Amino acid sequence: MPRLARWCLSHRRIVVTGWILLLVAAVFIQSTTGSNYSASNRLSGTQSATAQNLLRTAAPSVSGDTERIVIATKTGTVRQPAVRSSVQAMLANVARLPNVGSVSSPYSAAGAKQISPNGSVAFATVTFTKEQHAISNAEAANFVKAARAPNSSAVQVDVLGDVAAATSPASSSGTIFGVIAALLVLLFVLGSVLPALLPLVSTGIALGAAVSLIGALSNVLTMASFTQQLSILIGLGVGIDYSLFILTRTRTEMRRGRPIGDAIAISAATSGRTVLFAGITVCIALLGMLTVGVSVLSGAAIAASIAVLLPMAAAQTLAPALIGFLGRRVLTRRQRAALEAGDVHPPEASARWANWATRVQGHRVGFSLAALAIMVALTIPAFSLRLGAADANTDPTSTNTTTHRAYELLAKGFGPGFSGPLELVAPVQSSSQPATFSRVVAAASHTPGVAAVSPPQLLPAGPGHPGVAVAQVYPTGSPQDASTSNLITTLRNRVIPNAIGGQQLTVYVGGQTALSEDYAAQLESKLPMFVAIVVVLSFLLLMIVFRSLVIPATAAVMNLLSAGAAFGVIVAVFQWGWLSSLVGVTHTGPIPPLAPILMFAVLFGLSTDYEVFLISRIHEEWLRRRDNSQAVNHGQAVAGRTITALAAIMVVVFFAFTFTTDRTIKLIGLGMATAILVDALVIRTVLVPAIMHSVGKANWYFPSWLERRLPRLEIEGDIEPKTDHEAQRLEREPELAGQR
Repeated sequence: MPRLARWCLSHRRIVVTGWILLLVAAVFIQSTTGSNYSASNRLSGTQSATAQNLLRTAAPSVSGDTERIVIATKTGTVRQPAVRSSVQAMLANVARLPNVGSVSSPYSAAGAKQISPNGSVAFATVTFTKEQHAISNAEAANFVKAARAPNSSAVQVDVLGDVAAATSPASSSGTIFGVIAALLVLLFVLGSVLPALLPLVSTGIALGAAVSLIGALSNVLTMASFTQQLSILIGLGVGIDYSLFILTRTRTEMRRGRPIGDAIAISAATSGRTVLFAGITVCIALLGMLTVGVSVLSGAAIAASIAVLLPMAAAQTLAPALIGFLGRRVLTRRQRAALEAGDVHPPEASARWANWATRVQGHRVGFSLAALAIMVALTIPAFSLRLGAADANTDPTSTNTTTHRAYELLAKGFGPGFSGPLELVAPVQSSSQPATFSRVVAAASHTPGVAAVSPPQLLPAGPGHPGVAVAQVYPTGSPQDASTSNLITTLRNRVIPNAIGGQQLTVYVGGQTALSEDYAAQLESKLPMFVAIVVVLSFLLLMIVFRSLVIPATAAVMNLLSAGAAFGVIVAVFQWGWLSSLVGVTHTGPIPPLAPILMFAVLFGLSTDYEVFLISRIHEEWLRRRDNSQAVNHGQAVAGRTITALAAIMVVVFFAFTFTTDRTIKLIGLGMATAILVDALVIRTVLVPAIMHSVGKANWYFPSWLERRLPRLEIEGDIEPKTDHEAQRLEREPELAGQR
């Protein structure tokens, strides 16, 4: 790695040009191919998936996404001739749009129940021939525009559904706020504008290329709709941290009087290796999501890994090249003046951190108990975690989205359950089965928690498939309510079997709400195995690196505590509503099923990063001193300032994404900001050092038989500079010499 860093320094124009060309090429490819992110969240083998497949077979023209156009009058009823005329004209226009399979009008005989009892609210059901992710943004915008055409001072029309939700304005404020906040932290840490801009430029170029490549890959791999924002969130945080870590070590070596070539080589041999290991660790944790077997998660894992790998590569190559252009200007004026005055012995350790390390050593039991109490208190709400899809009631009111307005109108006119009806679906293969299905529908209508049911509808048999009976069931609760989840279970386990009796009929409970419920249940069942895989892999990696059993075991427990704190905070804010207004949460709801797996993968990787940053310095001192207490104290005094600076950047970057309008990204941003904050301030600065002091030399115990059988992976390389022709030539370069 030192050779690579020297090469990038001496060929810095080629390196910078190469990265810029990569960015241009990636943007060109993405603009040519476009992107195809998916909102699909289905797993095979569930009742809801089977029900949807039956409908797709029996009536493919109306088996796609379902939207509801909600009409409300300010005065009078929707039956007024003027209102009826304008709405019917609108529905006729909607029916002619591409990919629209059917439109159920409230003014038809079959749609009589689609008008509220007081006549002030009505809804039309629009069924597409394709799923939402297969409908372009332009088509979605045209659909919403056509549907809302009758809007006037007397009539309000809004649309509820995934297609309509795709037209909601996306917020880029999280990225902007994150960059600004990171710049302010960098200015505070580095003390000068040019070095503060260097990590941002390095990360920006690499992340821009990564996001463009991810957009192009979304045409090949299934990726969740929030994948791009997730990739920016992760890539921005780790990229700035990795570049800053290398820049900080380079500045330290330059302040010791080393030539810039030697300083960069030493940084590459030490911090560069650490960054490489840290980035690989994050990617391993992310790619662990492939074991879950969910296509959108696998796509998100690959995308996020790309968003980590490219900024990591930029930190190893582009950052040294940019440092070469700046020369000694990477130092502050005061540091340059001290260097010119012959002061080449800057203190390696921070006096404040040295004092803190001594205090932790002296009060390790009390500090450990206090830190554990904080972590446990933050984790307690996580035990109330409820996974599920939030409904349109949680859409941000600040952006005044059509989906939120439509939800409120439906809830006002009919009840919240009408925004996400359940479907009873059954294959019909004999003449007696329709009557049995009617009994099931009647039994469902008398079930507590059911507001209304639609009359049974029989879709006739066709070539290669049976007839299909279908009916709508409208819950009294909203799609995200626990009562609706209980209703689905009750219908499946008690109502339907009792109504069928001994008859030969299989009735499935489907619909978008049931799909979301089944999806959450399956992901929840896979979560323990995923957690175990990630924990075991990180344990093995740290064991190989530090040749210890206690250190990786401690790291695994600490990382679990960080993740638990993050889950506890998001449950308290997004599910319980505590301090929700601080991050713009207007309505509470369940936690998206993808969020815990995504967050755990990222947080475990990042927490392992901070463990590596800290323990690598402690390990270095242990090898030098063979005194555990001195190694822990000195390692914390040296690494403490760097870790808190890196954590501060990640915290402000992640927290900035709470300003976005996407609930999932807002939730992940807050959770990860919390985890990194407590990880840096509580775990790495209190718990880990206190435990290491308590355990003593046992930290470094490693069985000899295991030592012989495991490969050796060194994070810290040879830090002594090797003077060669390349370094001598760099010393003679006029640009650098002039800056000295």
